[in-house]
Amino acid sequence: MIEARRLHILRAVADHRTVTAAAAALYLTPSAVSQQLTALEQETGHRLVERSARGVRLTPAGEILLAHTNAVLAQLERAEAELAAYSSGAAGTVTLASFATGIGLVVAPALAWLAETAPGIRVRVQDAEGDASLPMVLDRQVDVAVAVEYRGAPGADDSRLTRVALYAEPFDAVLPGGHRAADSERIPLAELAKDPWIGPFPGNPCHDVVVLACEQAGFQPVLEHTSDDFRAVVALAAAGAGVALVPRSALRGMEVTGAVVRPVDGNAPTRRVFAAVRTGAEGHPLIAPVLDALGEAAG
Repeated sequence: MIEARRLHILRAVADHRTVTAAAAALYLTPSAVSQQLTALEQETGHRLVERSARGVRLTPAGEILLAHTNAVLAQLERAEAELAAYSSGAAGTVTLASFATGIGLVVAPALAWLAETAPGIRVRVQDAEGDASLPMVLDRQVDVAVAVEYRGAPGADDSRLTRVALYAEPFDAVLPGGHRAADSERIPLAELAKDPWIGPFPGNPCHDVVVLACEQAGFQPVLEHTSDDFRAVVALAAAGAGVALVPRSALRGMEVTGAVVRPVDGNAPTRRVFAAVRTGAEGHPLIAPVLDALGEAAG
């Protein structure tokens, strides 16, 4: 008989590629993860992982089991949801991870909506960048992620996750007040090809959006200044340090004295935001109202 908790460990090892990283995500020791993998191999009668200096990869037998693991764990989530519904599930705690702008734009209004419609549900919010929250959901560190599309993200067809689209927003160009294009109504990105750029650190999903938009305009941006804080990005632009692309919602209510904000000419780069839960959990009587509240706030 295969134990479900060992399937969780197998999936974490497949996601994180090393025993050490999987152990950290699951709050276990590396030796405990190795022991559980060994026990799983004994249960199945197959070698499931291969270790090397570069990490761990699944064997063909491990890949077969992983495909079934995703289906089994999703069905267990559904079972938990139905049992919770049977016992009413009117009160409890849901953990949610979101990037800062998402917290302000949809999470906080969703909490206010829940306070009126489902006062028994308590939501604990964690600030996490858009590329960190999805692994947190898969590792069962949180129940819900408010995340953004980024290179390398689990796709919309990933069977491990169920998504709810929330909103899409364009990036606007932020220029120093004395910039040669400051008087333009809209900014073609190609005109900024030779400017120094200010942007998020590599690994931040917004970094990918900025770089890809510039590449599509025919150039590679020279990022001379980096910050994940959009207030800092705007302040640097206002000081004449360079140009930037910033999500429109991040600019709301922000002091931009010394800088100008203009829409991008043509197809503006866009940030697509969604909520995600482990497949099968979307019907849980605590999680479903949170997803509804996020949709209401985004609507």
